[in-house]
Amino acid sequence: MLQLEKVHHIAIICSDYARSKAFYTEVLGLAIVREVYRAERDSYKLDLALQGQYVIELFSFPTPPPRPSRPEALGLRHLAFAVQDIEAAKAALTAKGVPCEEIRVDEFTGKRFTFFQDPDGLPLELYQQ
Repeated sequence: MLQLEKVHHIAIICSDYARSKAFYTEVLGLAIVREVYRAERDSYKLDLALQGQYVIELFSFPTPPPRPSRPEALGLRHLAFAVQDIEAAKAALTAKGVPCEEIRVDEFTGKRFTFFQDPDGLPLELYQQ
């Protein structure tokens, strides 16, 4: 039987590397583990960690094709980050110029959540623990 242990990382391809690097590090506060420029591919690879745990690979490529993302496109639906205080987290994003949807309540768990987007429109979620 296959025994998966945990999700190792999430890979994201961005359209503007500098803008996305700033968003994920300065706005969301993820720490840089490693940054590599791969000249043969004209591509950056940025490894990011959250609370010391490696979680995101941010890639750049010269001309990535657009991803249909709305309303319910096939593929990754969204990436969710757990927070202790949803209102404080939403206020912190809003203060940095990141618009968020209204806070809603998950009808099955009773937990509060909100959605926002990265610079390329990737849907991201804050989910209160």
